[in-house]
Amino acid sequence: MEPPRIDTPKGDERGWSREYSAYLRMLPELLKAYRGKYVAVYGGQVVAVGDTFADAALAAYKRHGYVPLHVDLVTDQAPPVVRIPSPRVITSH
Repeated sequence: MEPPRIDTPKGDERGWSREYSAYLRMLPELLKAYRGKYVAVYGGQVVAVGDTFADAALAAYKRHGYVPLHVDLVTDQAPPVVRIPSPRVITSH
């Protein structure tokens, strides 16, 4: 017996991916109004603004519940590159 087929939306049609796409589309306008602030995007709209990531996220979750949303710093600068070294595994032979 084959498992049932469940069709679900892909890519930008659902969840965080959709909200991230909305953030990118809105970025030019967001830069004018919220440069240097963190914004939370849900339903394709800015639903919270804060001075920190946590401020914006918590305000959005308080208003809308635990839903997929995108929180980001409104800036036109690339994020800093972070180097995360890989752990070394030492084995005895």
